[in-house]
Amino acid sequence: MTFFLITTDHLETRLWFRDNEDFKVGMNLVASTASLVGLGVLAFILMSNHVHFVLACSEEQAQRFITEFKRVYSRYLSGKYRAKELLRRNSIDIQALALGDESLERAIAYVQMNCVAANICMDPAAYLWGTGGCFFRGSSRMGQRLGSLSARARYRLLHSKVDLPSEWIVGDAGYVLPESYVNVKFVESLFRSPKRMLYFQMNSSKAKRVLSRMDQALPSFRDQAILAALPDLCLSLFREREVQALTDNQQAVLVEQIRRRFSADINQIARVTGLSHEKLVRYFDGF
Repeated sequence: MTFFLITTDHLETRLWFRDNEDFKVGMNLVASTASLVGLGVLAFILMSNHVHFVLACSEEQAQRFITEFKRVYSRYLSGKYRAKELLRRNSIDIQALALGDESLERAIAYVQMNCVAANICMDPAAYLWGTGGCFFRGSSRMGQRLGSLSARARYRLLHSKVDLPSEWIVGDAGYVLPESYVNVKFVESLFRSPKRMLYFQMNSSKAKRVLSRMDQALPSFRDQAILAALPDLCLSLFREREVQALTDNQQAVLVEQIRRRFSADINQIARVTGLSHEKLVRYFDGF
């Protein structure tokens, strides 16, 4: 059996997922794409501007999986936001992992800790959009069997015509629970105990990044929260609802307001506003 870590580049001035509905669609497309390609999913996480997957498959299957996932999710983005070509330019990295040298354990821990490093939550299990809550659970999460839904309801939910197993479970959050298709038993046997999984998580590069920045200001709000507040903020300040409709001076004022109100750093502001880093650096220099 071979294993691969798939990572997409971080989008600097755009988001993969702008609201919870986007995340739900993404979660369901992970399930349908994994089933279509016929591979094993060990761990994954959907972040605002990038995604990570740890897969048990061939390299050809790994490439096919991420290509197909980007394709079907791009189609959804285009339909909802008219955002064409957004993910086609988003490059990917596929790394082979070995069983026995702990690279597989490190990769899974790294993926799980992305949400913690982003200051979204303190525990990967609290993050909805991935496999953080799948492992070493005391009880199973409840939900509705896919087979109990009509064909039309399944299509509306999954945004895909892939025929998934009827016993897979749709949770209360509105997506197929990852434990329906993730090889939970294999991952738990790999780590052997919750304590050993925690050890790898706390020693991952993501955890070390958090520790190294403990005395620095970290973003306090999720990208989606700031994005949802932007139209009202623009309207209250400038009687405009779009960042792109503002003058250069107005954009500078808006950026300062976002920085102060949301404790946002330059990277987060670039993601939610679509403004270039070059322009934001100029604004920040003027504060």
